[in-house]
Amino acid sequence: MKQEPLLQVKNLRIVVEQSRETSTPLIHGVSFDVYKSEIVGVVGESGSGKSLTSLSILQLLDEKLSIESGSITFGESKLRLQELPEKEMRSIRGKQIAMVFQEPMSSLNPLMRCGKQVDEMMEIHASKSKLEIKEHTLSLFRQVQLPDPERAYRAYPHELSGGQLQRVMIAMAISCNPLLLIADECTTALDVTVQKEILDLLKQLNKDLGISILFISHDLDVISQISDRVIVMKDGRIVEQGNIEQIFKAPKDSYTMRLIASKPPLGVKLDRLPKPRSFETSIGDDGDFNDFTERFIQKHQISATSMELRRKMLEEAENVLQVRNLVKSYPIKSNFWGKPTAYLKAVDNVNFVVKKGETVGLVGESGCGKSTLSKALLRLIEPDAGDVFFKGESVTDWNRKTLNRKRKEIQYIFQDPYSSLNPRHTIGYAILEPMTVHRILPTQKQRRERVEELLELVGLLPEHYSRYPHQFSGGQRQRICIARALSMNPEFIVCDEIVSALDVSVQAQVLNLLMELREQFDLSLLFVSHDLSIVKFVSDRLIVMKAGKIVEYGWSEDIYRDPQNDYTKTLFNAIPKPKTI
Repeated sequence: MKQEPLLQVKNLRIVVEQSRETSTPLIHGVSFDVYKSEIVGVVGESGSGKSLTSLSILQLLDEKLSIESGSITFGESKLRLQELPEKEMRSIRGKQIAMVFQEPMSSLNPLMRCGKQVDEMMEIHASKSKLEIKEHTLSLFRQVQLPDPERAYRAYPHELSGGQLQRVMIAMAISCNPLLLIADECTTALDVTVQKEILDLLKQLNKDLGISILFISHDLDVISQISDRVIVMKDGRIVEQGNIEQIFKAPKDSYTMRLIASKPPLGVKLDRLPKPRSFETSIGDDGDFNDFTERFIQKHQISATSMELRRKMLEEAENVLQVRNLVKSYPIKSNFWGKPTAYLKAVDNVNFVVKKGETVGLVGESGCGKSTLSKALLRLIEPDAGDVFFKGESVTDWNRKTLNRKRKEIQYIFQDPYSSLNPRHTIGYAILEPMTVHRILPTQKQRRERVEELLELVGLLPEHYSRYPHQFSGGQRQRICIARALSMNPEFIVCDEIVSALDVSVQAQVLNLLMELREQFDLSLLFVSHDLSIVKFVSDRLIVMKAGKIVEYGWSEDIYRDPQNDYTKTLFNAIPKPKTI
């Protein structure tokens, strides 16, 4: 007898109300099933409708959004969730259907201890004494493998790491033994090692407790590690769904192919990643994805001879940046009079060089010192000791006037492009202003023309000059920040996690652009990231950091092929491996 689905979504259509008379559809006739003890992955880029669909299951849509048609049926009694009154829905949320959100810090109450927040969930849905509830919470913390359950129970959210907070959220979600767990991008902001731990934990909970999981992500590699079946969404529609084998070995839709191919492969070194348009033009309606992938790799794989020639060229090139014994510490304990008594070395005796035209990758988990090091190079943070030399001149000896003058040659692109741009200024002004300050080109007219050239160079249009940051997507805003950095004609750019918040295909476009600009302007780059597949694609040499120290440093291909340090091996083993041929 065929098994009945635990959750059944049929022809779901969600609209946003524009006025009393008009509305705009956001979800267009979405249909899918989730069976008991099954893990279903939902993948797609930002704006594809993944989270909106999951929120509609729990009836948590914004008041301007509504389900226009379709049905959401749950459980053996075939409850039609969209027709239930709010009181009945509250009895289902948390008890029968639970959700783990993407950002645990914003989901947890910062004024309540973590243990009490899990207790509160059971106080609402379970008839147990306070002592029984506390014991159950501690057992849940042990079940989700929190390192010190008693400490975690007493801790406030800010006292735990991102991975630990996500475990608290999972403990809260499973506290009432739900039938269905919705995990919405719950590993996106985590380091690869923590991400692997969370994925393993969810799989174990699925196996041990029989919980069905709807796992939402924009990363197909992550989806491939956990799911039994995959749903691919784009623009509020399901474009493809099937089992892991079907989706990863023989995808049918060009959008699915684009998502798979946009992630840099680990097995080969490419000079570029596929462009979105290439899937429509090169594959066509009846094309073969694996054939296209093989042809693309053959065409764009960097040969061993080319890599050897580039190594020799870089070895002979001049040093653009040289770092010697750099140290940066922060006080972590003080005595009664406020005098520091203990320090944390965020950067501990670091040494490396960056050659002209070279990209050096900097990887490590959160808190290893990557961002502190990269900011200390430009004296955005003042180092405690050591030396930084830029083209032979000591950066640490520059006075404020010299530092301000030289900063046009050393640029920094931050992780979040939106917070890097003034929302009150047009993007044209944002690029033009530093050119005016540093007197790049003689007249404003010439500067304006240069800004328009830079916008075209990074794939935008001259008419975008007068638009504001909020009128652009995340990927476009990152392009604007790249254009602003290039406006100074720099020789060295620090790229600090600049693609971590982007969808995979937008990420691929920005990475391609960066590589093209490096070749065109002979730029030197320090590329900071926790994504090892991206760092492998862009970097010539690789620095691996742990606890403020460099634990491995060398040619990236050599380190990826044969890592020497145990920490590096752990990082590489944690990378989600795509299930392609």
